[in-house]
Amino acid sequence: MRRLGLFLLVTAFVAAACGGSAATPATQLNVFAAASLTDSFKALGDAFHKTNSAVTVKFNFAGTPTLVTQIEQGADADVFAAADTTNMDKLKTDGFTTGAAQVFAHNRLEIVVAPGNPKGITGLADLAKAGVIYITEAPTVPAGKYSLQALQKAGVTVTPKSLETDVKSVISKIELGEADAGIVYTTDVKAAGSKVSGVPIPDQFNVVATYPMVVVKGSKQPTAASAFISFVLSSSGQATLATYGFAPV
Repeated sequence: MRRLGLFLLVTAFVAAACGGSAATPATQLNVFAAASLTDSFKALGDAFHKTNSAVTVKFNFAGTPTLVTQIEQGADADVFAAADTTNMDKLKTDGFTTGAAQVFAHNRLEIVVAPGNPKGITGLADLAKAGVIYITEAPTVPAGKYSLQALQKAGVTVTPKSLETDVKSVISKIELGEADAGIVYTTDVKAAGSKVSGVPIPDQFNVVATYPMVVVKGSKQPTAASAFISFVLSSSGQATLATYGFAPV
């Protein structure tokens, strides 16, 4: 049924583009997505464009609450993909969404450290050790909120040296040697490759992140926006997300 729905949406979009009334051959789809989706969504955007040549997907990646603020301040967005349901619910409550948000992926947390793990971090408790510079995302950022939950589950209290705007900023500071450890998503550690190392967080302390997406109210390309969401939810889209470490819906 998903494949049929995707076919119908894409067919409708192509027909509209040919008619020239609802879209043009040079349609730009603006997708606002959580920073942790950067690599996977770039791949999805390229794949979507290959089957929908009339659409060019332009991404804006940032921390989820930053994206909400941008949309509510009038940014030109067609699709919003969040790293939690809380910010999605806020956007919906404030009247900036069209239709129901759909969950398209899940993620988990992991401790990120410098290559070779020079501080010998083995778990969450080590983040509170003397001499360990720990950083995290701001508590309003989904990853920051999840990190606090994981630390609370483990009974660990630690004061971060800095609070970053998104997971990519945490990864960057670890790569530059400005911090010893942080908590990000497993997908971020995977994306960074040899530039960092990862320390698993046990299931009993870990938190599963839920990623929903929706068409933004007032979108100039609602048909293309719906088609993109359906593409992400399709077997092909889910397979792409899996290659980047995301868990399927």
